[in-house]
Amino acid sequence: MGQIDTGTPTVLAETVDGVGLITLNRPERRNALHPDMYEAVPRLLERFAADDAVGAVLITGAGDAFCAGGDVRDGGSANQLPADARDRGPDAEIAARAAILADNARMVTLLRDIPKITIAALPGAAVGAGMSIALAADLRIAARSARLIPGWPKLAFSGDFGGAWLLTRLVGPSRALELLIADQPIDAATAQQLGLVNRVVDDAELPAAAREWAAAIAAGPSAAFAGMKANVRDAQRLPLAEALLPESERMVRSALTDEHREAVRAWLQRAKAKRSEKAQS
Repeated sequence: MGQIDTGTPTVLAETVDGVGLITLNRPERRNALHPDMYEAVPRLLERFAADDAVGAVLITGAGDAFCAGGDVRDGGSANQLPADARDRGPDAEIAARAAILADNARMVTLLRDIPKITIAALPGAAVGAGMSIALAADLRIAARSARLIPGWPKLAFSGDFGGAWLLTRLVGPSRALELLIADQPIDAATAQQLGLVNRVVDDAELPAAAREWAAAIAAGPSAAFAGMKANVRDAQRLPLAEALLPESERMVRSALTDEHREAVRAWLQRAKAKRSEKAQS
């Protein structure tokens, strides 16, 4: 186990059993996003992506919530504006704030794009941008009491951190828009039925279950899993005929890895043992 200095108390990180663990750490604010997180989380994701000792990444929240989304009380992107932004007119201010918000959301693109399998563990509510962060992970495991809550309509916001984009790809455009507009909490069981959550466990079991799942993935063939992740990503954007060539290239590359050679060696040994057992019976 290795603790990592994240540069901020609002994010904790460590590596354990081949898993890079990121914990949003503002339990007193239900892990609402803090400006320090916008730098720390992407930096950790990039670090884990480049670390051969890390086979999977797990992101979760401290306490009884995953993430309550943007902290309305801190003023959001308005507090990050250059001093002269408002002096250049409303359009310039909107453009500046939009650029800041998009950059703050870089963690969601990294969760989707890094080659390591990413997992979000939800101990409780994931609201607004917090829901987006959870949906950006490749896989999700939720405590039975967890909820996914769009949250934006209550504040007359249209949504951020890729929430609509991610939701649309998981449930389709019509259902995504319905869920966004309705703004009703989606309980863990319903989220699993909709395909928004992969696994649901009792609340007390979540930390151990999430780490066990992540460790099992981390122990698997990381290059092959990275190829599978890329194949699934291509399936969402390319016609089959165009997806076949990059898929085939990844297959060939995986055949050249030590992981593949070791897996074949182990398979041959198991096959030999089975033949020997049959011959003796």
